[in-house]
Amino acid sequence: MSTTQSERLRELLAPLVSARELELEEVEVTPAGKRRVLRIVVDSDAGVQLDTCAELSRDVSDLLDETDAMGGAPYVLEVTSPGADRPLTQHRHYVRATGRLIKAQLTEGGELVARIIAVDEDGLDLEVPGVKGRKPTARRLAFAEIAKARVEIEFNRKADEKAAVESAGEQSGIQDEIQEEA
Repeated sequence: MSTTQSERLRELLAPLVSARELELEEVEVTPAGKRRVLRIVVDSDAGVQLDTCAELSRDVSDLLDETDAMGGAPYVLEVTSPGADRPLTQHRHYVRATGRLIKAQLTEGGELVARIIAVDEDGLDLEVPGVKGRKPTARRLAFAEIAKARVEIEFNRKADEKAAVESAGEQSGIQDEIQEEA
């Protein structure tokens, strides 16, 4: 698919997606045998519900039927959210992942697994888990130091740890509101 066609699809679909208060993350067309797959990835700060994807899929299908954006060849339409282990590529992705464990490949080599505590314009405040019973340590990581990052899925996170991180995030939000009012 040419860049021009991809841009046309994005321009066509963006107003429809934003009308549902979602962000258009990705538009991808890939061959699949005699058909093509049009995959549309959407996201929002509150996440994306299955019903929202289904409703958007119907609206996108109707819009594509009215236009010739996909041409006459058959295609399969998929509307989805990025998934739990999505790559973190933009500032808003890191903000949404606050409180989550990430694995970052560093530009100077090596990997770092840590929990995002806070995000600002320059980088991340992280909590690096302690090894062999040691306490976690704080670390600052600039965006320029990150080659790639992705959320790590946790199956055994303790409920009290999760509540403490959520509480810290709420406190941070309260402090931001206080500073804005001052």
